[in-house]
Amino acid sequence: MAKLVVLTQSMAGRSIDLAGERTTVGRVEDNAFQIAEPSVSSRHCEILLRGEDIVVKDLNSTNGTFINGEKISESVLKPGQTLRLGNVELKLDVPGAPVAPAAPSPSAPAPDAAPVPSTPPAAPATSTASTKKTAATGGVSVSDLGGGGRTPGFDTTSKDFTKKKASKAMYFWIVVGVALLILIILIVVVISSAKGSAPAT
Repeated sequence: MAKLVVLTQSMAGRSIDLAGERTTVGRVEDNAFQIAEPSVSSRHCEILLRGEDIVVKDLNSTNGTFINGEKISESVLKPGQTLRLGNVELKLDVPGAPVAPAAPSPSAPAPDAAPVPSTPPAAPATSTASTKKTAATGGVSVSDLGGGGRTPGFDTTSKDFTKKKASKAMYFWIVVGVALLILIILIVVVISSAKGSAPAT
């Protein structure tokens, strides 16, 4: 099943399965995939399943929707391509599907350029350049994400969201507790004053 995986470091590993025909992505809670990041619009974009294609449609977002660095209003997203919403980068992962090339970096050599012969000691330098190219284009594979100790999937245990929910619940119960305490004190005062003002028989 196709899934969107977040690459941005602060939320790396979060993902959502694209099971329905329409998946909304945005900052507010009523989206199918909430990304609570200021650069993401409240309703940023929607992911549509059209046959074999996965189409990204921008919903008039403030900071735009980009595929491999190109701003789009509606476009097909292919496996391995980078989807950027504001400052958040995601990748489409489709098991068994061929991976589309990521956006080439400006300093990268042309893909059909003849390989430059090198001596064995130069091999690590090629590997380093390849690593730099991957880092520059935001190319991280899902297997690399899995090595970070977090399993892919919709992360409902994220510390940021748990803290928000826990703190809201805590404030709610504190307010309820204080209100109940005030109510009990008022009842005791009313009963006491009623007894004190009752005429002696």
